[in-house]
Amino acid sequence: MLFHEAIARSLADQGVTEIFGLLGDANLYMMDSFVKVTGGTFYSVSNEAGGVLAANGYARATGGLGVATVTHGPALTNTVTALVESVRERTPLLLVAGDTAAVDKENFQNISQRDVVLPTGAGFEQVRSVDTACEDVAVAVRRAFTEQRPIVLNVPVEFQWQEATYTPASGRRWHAPQPFVPSLGSLDAALGIVASTKRPVVLAGRGVWDDEARAAVLRFARRIGAPVATTLRARDLFRGDPHNLGVHGTLSHQIALDTIDKADCLVAFGASLNKWTTAEGALLDGKAVVQVDSDLAALGRHQPVDAAVHGDSGAVADLLIEQLDEAEVKPTGFATPELAQRLSERSDADFKDLGTDTTVDIRSAILRIDAAFPQDRSLVFDAGRFIFNCFTMFHVEHPRDYHHTINFGSIGLGMGNAIGAAAGGGKPTLLVTGDGGFMLGGLAEFNTAVRHRLDLVVVMFNDSAYGAEHIQFRNKEMDPTPSMFDWPEFAPVADALGGKGYTVRNLEELDAVLAELPHRDRPVLIDIKVDPDRVA
Repeated sequence: MLFHEAIARSLADQGVTEIFGLLGDANLYMMDSFVKVTGGTFYSVSNEAGGVLAANGYARATGGLGVATVTHGPALTNTVTALVESVRERTPLLLVAGDTAAVDKENFQNISQRDVVLPTGAGFEQVRSVDTACEDVAVAVRRAFTEQRPIVLNVPVEFQWQEATYTPASGRRWHAPQPFVPSLGSLDAALGIVASTKRPVVLAGRGVWDDEARAAVLRFARRIGAPVATTLRARDLFRGDPHNLGVHGTLSHQIALDTIDKADCLVAFGASLNKWTTAEGALLDGKAVVQVDSDLAALGRHQPVDAAVHGDSGAVADLLIEQLDEAEVKPTGFATPELAQRLSERSDADFKDLGTDTTVDIRSAILRIDAAFPQDRSLVFDAGRFIFNCFTMFHVEHPRDYHHTINFGSIGLGMGNAIGAAAGGGKPTLLVTGDGGFMLGGLAEFNTAVRHRLDLVVVMFNDSAYGAEHIQFRNKEMDPTPSMFDWPEFAPVADALGGKGYTVRNLEELDAVLAELPHRDRPVLIDIKVDPDRVA
């Protein structure tokens, strides 16, 4: 068997059925075999970064491995920002990268690919020979899962047409470990704090995404009479619960902040307690803090805690309930009917609309889009000034359906993630972006969504500016012109790229567009005009 087919079969043996990427000299034959020999699907993208981002979104949507491929040299360097984003997202991702031949010293695409990869935080795995390909693929996949980060599998181009040894690797497939259940003795400190608290709040993060863990943590909160809150990444986990405070931290609404301020204890499950969740520690002042996490390194990483428990969130929650029942500890009653009433009366629509006849208030648009778009959806945000309203006003059925793309603080990473989410999630996908982010990373890949017939709707809040920079100029009473752009009209651009474009200048026009969305048959772009000086 030729090497390029052996690599393709090895990927299929690891359960890989979809790959995102851009072809070049060093990977085209591998992908040809992947499609023709294994029956896999190759999603061709327009930019190498888009391929890695799509693999990231795919991994998030499916809960499995995301796989991308690029050729050598500049193709790999084009993925650097996307790799950093995926590393910080802790995504199990495999990037199959070709490399120039060791004997080809004058190849103008030569670069030390290991030295490109390692500063991003991604791992590097070298294909050692034509006879170790199956083992090397299996090792790279295992590392991606166990290390929860991208692994770059480096494949020398000269191997492609050499004879290779192929050994089916079905026995090498990675399987998730069983949840870690701690000993009862390790719960003593946490149990003492929980048993003595009078006003507890229960906080859940990404470590509680599993349905069983969610149910267990909610049982625990009800057992101790505590309201519940989440990190941004676990947004809407407790949506519908009468004592759901929403996001805990710098994005909290006033009722949540009042409740958190009165609390004397925070019990955090699967939440890292970073500076945004804790408002740089201010929301922990005067509270006993219990932190439960299956990741030992996460315990006390960002904030000191009074009791740290290493274990699976659901298992620990159930053990704590058992111990509280045995000790006959009574619920605190901090989650009162009065609090539930206040939360039920709160509305995201409680604001003064700042729109005009020719521009739209972002908040009013969000309320209408959130209600009109199918609730069972994948939701992706690019970065920009608009995002703070999006964080609190858009909702999802499950936290897994929300795709976070600003771990590196970069704009332009939303479209690639949205493509992967649409390809892997089997759900309508809604991407919310700014005009700058769309021009930076979305324009070329919009056609990728068209070519692959993905169910994607792009909402662009277009203030014809880099809004975060515009407001800084305004705040210092400076001319904001350097932050502003005379973009083309985006609706006809979307049409030219094979999609359907709409221009929206007021709420009436938005309502008309939303009425047409159920009949869409291709990717859609909605260009919503925003006044940069009238953003809340």
